[in-house]
Amino acid sequence: MKILILCTGNSCRSQMAEGFLQSLDARMEVSSAGTSPAGAVHPLVVQVMQESGIDIAGHQPKAVDQFLDKTFDYVITVCDDARENCPVFTGKVNHQLHIGFEDPSKVPGNDTFIRSEFRRVREEIKSEFNNLYNQILKKEL
Repeated sequence: MKILILCTGNSCRSQMAEGFLQSLDARMEVSSAGTSPAGAVHPLVVQVMQESGIDIAGHQPKAVDQFLDKTFDYVITVCDDARENCPVFTGKVNHQLHIGFEDPSKVPGNDTFIRSEFRRVREEIKSEFNNLYNQILKKEL
């Protein structure tokens, strides 16, 4: 099963979702990309994912353009901007879903509060993608 997780910068939410979803079942080929990719994965994303036992330190943001002609079972947007600006895929996409999350990198506040927001969003992503896997994806594998 091939899955693409799409966000704007591919530096935060989509990277977390990719890490969690890939960790659930090695039979899934999970990638993530951005409509306007950032230069690097946000350092706090790497840290909070490591706290959950998932190492994404080697991940790099990728442009969605490199995936447009590929075939996917699912393309999942995780931010409203990516959903609204989702490009047209020339490859076959069987299902498109939207599971939106707040962007913790845009939260104002002190370091402690910002880190807590990254953890909160991480837990929301973990929960939503566990549910998606258990209710839908696992049955299709």
